[in-house]
Amino acid sequence: MSYKKLGDYIQLVDNRNTDLEFENLLGINITNNFMPSVANRNGLDLSKYKFIRKGQFATNIMHVGRDEKLPVALYNDDEPAIVSPAYKTFEVIDKNKLLPEYLMVEFHRPEFHRLAWYFCDSSVRGGLDWDRLCEIELPIPSIEEQRKYVNLYQGLLNNQKCYEKSLADLQLICDTYIENLIKTEKPKILGDYIIPIETRNKEGKIKLFQGISNNKHFMTPKQIGANIFSAKVVKKGQFAYNRATTRNGGKISIAFRSSEDCAVSSAYQVFEISKPQELLPEYLLMYFKRSEFDRYARFKSEGSAHEFFDYDNMCGVKLPIPDIKIQEAIVTIYHTLETRKKLNKNLKSKIQPLCPILLRGVVENMDKQKTTAYNL
Repeated sequence: MSYKKLGDYIQLVDNRNTDLEFENLLGINITNNFMPSVANRNGLDLSKYKFIRKGQFATNIMHVGRDEKLPVALYNDDEPAIVSPAYKTFEVIDKNKLLPEYLMVEFHRPEFHRLAWYFCDSSVRGGLDWDRLCEIELPIPSIEEQRKYVNLYQGLLNNQKCYEKSLADLQLICDTYIENLIKTEKPKILGDYIIPIETRNKEGKIKLFQGISNNKHFMTPKQIGANIFSAKVVKKGQFAYNRATTRNGGKISIAFRSSEDCAVSSAYQVFEISKPQELLPEYLLMYFKRSEFDRYARFKSEGSAHEFFDYDNMCGVKLPIPDIKIQEAIVTIYHTLETRKKLNKNLKSKIQPLCPILLRGVVENMDKQKTTAYNL
């Protein structure tokens, strides 16, 4: 076993979507995964785009120096997809010598990305020529060893995907429960159960400034408000939301504060439940997280250039509010779902960093062989 030039094992493919047969347009992120393209498709000539099949790779080699990473991914879906014509698409020449899945594990290693960055040109973006990419040498063991590492890695991925499937089942239970309540319970006016809060951070005691994502979570904003003293305070157990719904992905940004007090933009609306013995905040948050509520908030938003879902609109929301015991039951399932989501996210974040550990034996074995050969 020795280090081999990548170019000896891969070849370019250039299949164009000339018949407009495929429409699933994908990009590649810096974590080496395919993702839906963010490109504006208006006016795009998709016949010039490249399509990839299962087992083929796509990579963006144009600004590796800027990101210090090479975005590259192995396509695993049965149905072909299309990628930018600026991408390089390639495949393994002989799968009896190099498994595509093993090569993808190599692509996850930080050492590979450092090599790709080192091989970049001196342009502003730091592009990586295809020929230079092919010169990168990788440790390529026997096909039997490759299968061993791939099986181990795939086993980890399969376990994570099974766990992720259980999340979908729990989500279905929560969604179905709410839908049944909507059909069977008499709707009530939310305004009868909430009150507005206008507490300001006048003395600047609250240092933690937060924004709200359209995924219904508090987050650190990209830009902190100019005047922290005029910011509104959100205490533990209260809700806050961004009244502006324009250009927000068709969603409303609203969240429940379950941890320490924080400050938010003075333009946000803060409120709390006035009858906690009749309405659980976690149950209300579940209702807010439904896609149907996002559509309702956008439909009810008012304005011209900028539209707002004001507090009066919020008070006008009609929803089922069942007995508190029923709310507690569904909230218990919801808490389980949220906990498992966090665990699943953590699990996914740990799998790719395991690639260097999985392949450490390959590299160390090769280093030993080099040392032995040198001593001889």
